[in-house]
Amino acid sequence: MKLYTSFGPNPAVVTAFLAEKRQALETVRLDITRAESGQPSFMQKNPAGTVPLLELDDGTYIAESLAICEYLDEVLPGPGSLIGDSAVARAQTRMWLRRLDLHIIQPSSYGRRYAEGIEFCKNFRQVIPQAANDFKLMAAQGIKWLDVQMGASKYICGDRVTLADILLYVFVEFGNVNGQPIDPSIPWLSRWRVLMAGHRLAKVLHCDLPSYAAAVA
Repeated sequence: MKLYTSFGPNPAVVTAFLAEKRQALETVRLDITRAESGQPSFMQKNPAGTVPLLELDDGTYIAESLAICEYLDEVLPGPGSLIGDSAVARAQTRMWLRRLDLHIIQPSSYGRRYAEGIEFCKNFRQVIPQAANDFKLMAAQGIKWLDVQMGASKYICGDRVTLADILLYVFVEFGNVNGQPIDPSIPWLSRWRVLMAGHRLAKVLHCDLPSYAAAVA
């Protein structure tokens, strides 16, 4: 297998997932600041022109970070599943992945793209700068909502670390250096970040989660 990747939170989710699985793949790192993922040779592999992208040995391509992680969870060895070892556990993980995406990940992403990342993102997509602060507020409200739901829970799905934790950690940390600083007064998030910082994934993200300014410098 071969993984096409670059900087940014979506590729970093797969990087972090592989670290927690204690696995490594052959990697091709694209320079998206030079639009390498938009070149015809890559677009033939992924018409969406996005990374990450997983190329299987039989020539099959799988795009989208969560789909890649779910596939790798099934086919790679490692210390247990990061999705879930039962139907109920897998359903709970996917439930929280969907909630995180709707309430935090998507609004947070739009907030960054339309503000701190606008000079980079305007070359690839429509940007709406006047909506940036509203999207950031939605993401902040989503984190406060999550804080109430978690209560005394160790991780998002109880006592087990899952892909949901990886997704949130990557996007929260990326936002922290890109215009959406972490609110230290949110108790569950503060405790959880300390736990996550002790995981293998936190040690491999330094080059994948720079500020937009640093990435395009």
